[in-house]
Amino acid sequence: MRERLAVDGENGLMEIRDTSHQPRNPVIRVFASLLSYVLHPLFIPVYLIWFLMHAQPQLFASFSEKSRMLVLVRFFVIYSFFPLVTILLAKGLGFLSSIHLRTQKERIIPYIACGIYFFWMAYVLRHQPEFAPQVEQLAIAIFIASSLGLIANIYMKVSMHGMSLGVALTFVTILSLQSTGFTVYLSAALLVTGLVCTARMIVSDHTPKEIYTGLLTGMASMLLAVWADGILP
Repeated sequence: MRERLAVDGENGLMEIRDTSHQPRNPVIRVFASLLSYVLHPLFIPVYLIWFLMHAQPQLFASFSEKSRMLVLVRFFVIYSFFPLVTILLAKGLGFLSSIHLRTQKERIIPYIACGIYFFWMAYVLRHQPEFAPQVEQLAIAIFIASSLGLIANIYMKVSMHGMSLGVALTFVTILSLQSTGFTVYLSAALLVTGLVCTARMIVSDHTPKEIYTGLLTGMASMLLAVWADGILP
């Protein structure tokens, strides 16, 4: 993907990326867009905690049905609702030109705000002994990923989809190493990761480097979370 600089209407420099190489077939693009929205980074943590509840119900044996639903609601509020409201508010106040966060500059505020939300969630779960280590590690990984994403954003517009799928794939991989019968889940996680990353190459202006960097960042974040969980008091 070729990149070039151009002057915008306010005499400022803006980056323009050549996307002429992307498929123009409308069916492919619609499917890729749909996949990008359904598996958006805002929803991945909720999907993962729901998956953990059903794949390893013994980790939530002490939770009532109502308590499990409240856990899902908490994950949705922190990882989906708050970030979305933050982006909409920033857009309404004029800090963002688009809710799609198409530039590195526009991603700074969401990264910082979400980092605060995610740190709070990781801290709270860490100090609630009823939650299994896997839940704590997932929360820590999401916070680490957002922090590394903010740093990486200085140098490139790293793919948020890539980061979220990197965390998810590594999370499922770790679970498969700890339990039996996870082969199907791991295969599905690999397939979904490949489909979403391909979809982002089709309908976004990300370069392959940005998508791969996001994927590796997410994987590293999950591994760092497991390590940190073992040394934190």
